[in-house]
Amino acid sequence: MVGKATSRVEALEPKMFEGDPATVTGKKIVGAARTAKVLKILLEDDIALFIHFKLNGQLLLETPGKAFDRRFTRVILHFTDGTKLLFNDSRKFAWMKVIQNYRPEAQIAIEPFKDNFTLDNFSAILAKSRKPIKIMLMDQDKIAGIGNIYANESLFAAGIDPFRLSNSLKSAETKKLYAAILKILAKAIDCRGSSGKDESYRQLDGGTGCYQEHFLVYQRNGQKCPGCAGEILRKKQSGRSTFYCPECQK
Repeated sequence: MVGKATSRVEALEPKMFEGDPATVTGKKIVGAARTAKVLKILLEDDIALFIHFKLNGQLLLETPGKAFDRRFTRVILHFTDGTKLLFNDSRKFAWMKVIQNYRPEAQIAIEPFKDNFTLDNFSAILAKSRKPIKIMLMDQDKIAGIGNIYANESLFAAGIDPFRLSNSLKSAETKKLYAAILKILAKAIDCRGSSGKDESYRQLDGGTGCYQEHFLVYQRNGQKCPGCAGEILRKKQSGRSTFYCPECQK
């Protein structure tokens, strides 16, 4: 989309678009970036559009010869060349936000695969928290980029009970979890992400991810644990589903 200029913005679901549409109207797209789970569309004059897809958000580029189903379209960016960028979300959890005077900010949270994601930094964050370890892994203000799927998978791979307090982990357990996070995320990236049954998550070429074929515990409640003869359980934790094996995870 680099080089395209916006002609107008339609906020069909105003609560999902924060900022004045006039701010981005007539601006040319100069690039894109990402921080954790937020996509950034960079426009001229130091303006940016931040987008968080949450569970079901999508961006679809509609051309004059290719139209999409717009039942779940919440925002439309119209471009001067006649193409349109559709921001879709069936659940209305996702959001798009206008940022003025954008600068590549110094990220406060540590993020896997960034230089600040060291074992020492990771250990220090856990040692200071009494949150359950799974909730801590998903705290984007402390550790950026780990969502529900990969928190579940990493904790199982490390053999750690998701309900344990973060500061209860011993040094060896923290080290094991740190390694598991990097291993699980690297494999997920190789698999191009996880596309659920609704296949709402898509790559840029429209293809689906395949990491769901490698789930160890996520959405496998009631099934046999891959590590023992026990059963994988599912419990709600801070409004999200936690999947775990009580035999393998201590």
